[in-house]
Amino acid sequence: MTFLALKGVQKHFGGFRAVEDFNLDVERGEFVSFLGPSGCGKTTTLRMIAGFELPTNGTVEVDGVDITYRPPNKRNVGMVFQSYALFPNMTVAENIGFGLKVRKLPAAAIRKRVDELLELINLGGKETRYPYQLSGGMQQRVALARALAIEPQVLLLDEPLSALDAKIRISLRNEIRSIQRQLGITTVYVTHDQEEALSLSDRVVVMSEGRIEQVGTPFEIYNFPRTSLVARFVGTLNVLTARVVDAAAGRVEVDGQTIRTAGPIAGAQTGDMVTIALRPEIMSLDEGAAGANQLRGSIDDITFLGAIVRIRIRLAGDGVGAGGGGANAGGAGGGAGTVVFDTFNNPHLAVPQRGGSVTLSFPPEACLLLEQSSAAAAPDPVAEEILAG
Repeated sequence: MTFLALKGVQKHFGGFRAVEDFNLDVERGEFVSFLGPSGCGKTTTLRMIAGFELPTNGTVEVDGVDITYRPPNKRNVGMVFQSYALFPNMTVAENIGFGLKVRKLPAAAIRKRVDELLELINLGGKETRYPYQLSGGMQQRVALARALAIEPQVLLLDEPLSALDAKIRISLRNEIRSIQRQLGITTVYVTHDQEEALSLSDRVVVMSEGRIEQVGTPFEIYNFPRTSLVARFVGTLNVLTARVVDAAAGRVEVDGQTIRTAGPIAGAQTGDMVTIALRPEIMSLDEGAAGANQLRGSIDDITFLGAIVRIRIRLAGDGVGAGGGGANAGGAGGGAGTVVFDTFNNPHLAVPQRGGSVTLSFPPEACLLLEQSSAAAAPDPVAEEILAG
């Protein structure tokens, strides 16, 4: 059942459209992440839910009530900011209980609620400390407790972990998810970190240029991206341009080598160019099973990434149909006519030598056909500056 609903939400700053035609239904108790690059409109959308920005068009509803034009202090919404935003002259207990004090709750009730939250965030015994006496992770726990103190209908988190180091970030995101599940609170989380979004969320909303590119579970977003932008942004991915050889049979040509997709290529004709994607972990360096696709090439580079060894392979074709090649911006990889292959590291791994000839194999089902992104234009630097401000 829908608990938080955004219907036709738009936000324009003068002639610039920061958010356009945003429609989303969030169920009660669901954890949804907005994922996308800087300037895609995810924080602006979050601020419209919180009431810090008013939509140019559209409505925001919580539990069936239209709150579009309510001021922030009249919405039962908790917000956690990237910069902690704690009051430096207040103790931990005073920061957590601030919202309750504003609501004029009795002192005994405030103390009881603060004690409950201190236990929840594992900061018992630190209630008399000031923010400057706490680590970054502790300060963000206090900010989370302060947002939860008022028992909000919706919890909003705006890149709350981006200022923390890697180990603390992983630990704290696990705590956030555990607390959210324990309380059953509807949560919207903004991040540009794909790992955070995939590990925390019930559903992920991938955004670009103020629009929704795809909504789905982490499994769906990673394994079945619908557009080139989603495929490139989520996970390391080989994105290749291919020429259709036989649309009915699903045969395409990549860098002069023919492979097959899982089925017919709808709406395509012989000679058309399509975009296909291959995950690095789904391929193997061998001839493969009967019916497997094969791509021949030579080792261009080898990168050790701890548990993973990433091998970049330059395809051995004549260049026909090449042009996408390589991996996404967050991954490793190369230019036209190259693919990246991942394998688990182990002490007895026989790593091929640079320049050596290899054959990659993968099943036809591994070839993902991608649609054109709904945001074809390049990111607007002016938009990023407006949203950052």
